[in-house]
Amino acid sequence: MDESRPLGRILLFGIQHVLVMAATPISAVFLMSATLRLGSELTVDLLSAAFVLSGVGSLIQSLGPWKVGPRLPFMMLPGGAPLILFLAIAEQHGLPTATGSVILTALFSFVVLPVFTRLLKFFPALVIGTMIVIVGVNLVKVGAVLVTGQPGTPGFADPVNLGLGMATIGFTVVFYLLFTGILRQLAVMLGLLAGTALAAVTGAIDAGGAGGGELVSLPQPTPFGSPVFHLVAALPLMLYSLASMAEATGQTVINAEAVGKKIDRRTDVPKTVRGDALTSLLGAFFGLPLMVTSGENIGIVRVTGVRSRFVTAAAGVFLVVIGFLAPVTRAISVIPSAVVGGTAMVVFAVITVLGIQTLGRSDLDRHTSTFICAVALALGLLPILVPGVYGHFPPSVRILLESGVAVGAIVAAVLNILFHHIRPGIAARLTVVGTEGDR
Repeated sequence: MDESRPLGRILLFGIQHVLVMAATPISAVFLMSATLRLGSELTVDLLSAAFVLSGVGSLIQSLGPWKVGPRLPFMMLPGGAPLILFLAIAEQHGLPTATGSVILTALFSFVVLPVFTRLLKFFPALVIGTMIVIVGVNLVKVGAVLVTGQPGTPGFADPVNLGLGMATIGFTVVFYLLFTGILRQLAVMLGLLAGTALAAVTGAIDAGGAGGGELVSLPQPTPFGSPVFHLVAALPLMLYSLASMAEATGQTVINAEAVGKKIDRRTDVPKTVRGDALTSLLGAFFGLPLMVTSGENIGIVRVTGVRSRFVTAAAGVFLVVIGFLAPVTRAISVIPSAVVGGTAMVVFAVITVLGIQTLGRSDLDRHTSTFICAVALALGLLPILVPGVYGHFPPSVRILLESGVAVGAIVAAVLNILFHHIRPGIAARLTVVGTEGDR
């Protein structure tokens, strides 16, 4: 993990991470632009900022300066539940308030981190494994939607897109089967490139957006004006940050296991959370939602076997460069979503397998452990498998409930405390009382 590989290999593996991950900041910014009806110039500016801050965050988590960042091969990206919360706050209270909410949440994370660290003993392999399985299933769904499109929309499950997605998966499998050494380690990137080439041959790429425009794009600070701080408006995002800390716990543990590093949760998990909070604080001043550690790259690490944290650091440098070079950003943005989705499905499914492996070490032979896992999976997977199930709830409540990862983590942690901490203590006290009564 701490080995500095030959520069050429580090650069290749870093590009592989970037190609697999680039769709996330692009889709996040495009969703912001469409939802909030932002202008094209502001959209380009936010896209530049998203790449730069993703790169900065990846460098922080990979290199771990000043006890910030766990020195693990992590990537950081915007998107997911924090983005949805950001958009909800922006629509209700305005973009300056949404930016202020991100700043308040980042500072809140620093403040509550010491308390959260003391609670880590309540997040054993049973809780973390359950959470990682839910994360993996949710990510596979995200990748699948990139291939199929949203149900009910025009072009849903278009045969051409399905063919591109399945072909990309097939290319990846063939490369992994036939190649050895460094080429096998690059199977994910080669599969994505082969899928892109197939899309170009079949005319599925619109290259018109890749040309023209400026050469350099510099992200502008405070694009929405001075931040406005509203504690009540920021409350949903602050509550979510607690669930995000739990998710960061699971990702830190599983990432360390993937690279064979022994960690101390009480010291290394806080480093991951500090990296998240610091990057989010910086990103807020460029109009971005919360930045979070990404579990996707853990799948790449497991598939390729490349453990060096300097690879994700190199990917961070590439992301920063992409953020400054507008033509590169536009070129990456024309890769068909179906191709990216096909690659993502394979990488994301590895996360689910890692969660299952973690559950295998959580003593599922105990009936209580099986019950806890089952209930947490049922409630955590519900909003993922049945979108809109909480549609009639108040918006502030619905946002939290619709985060399957947050629900699964909270349910697993609470049930673990009830069954494995509180219940045995009560039973022991009753036994003592009964023994003394007999005397």
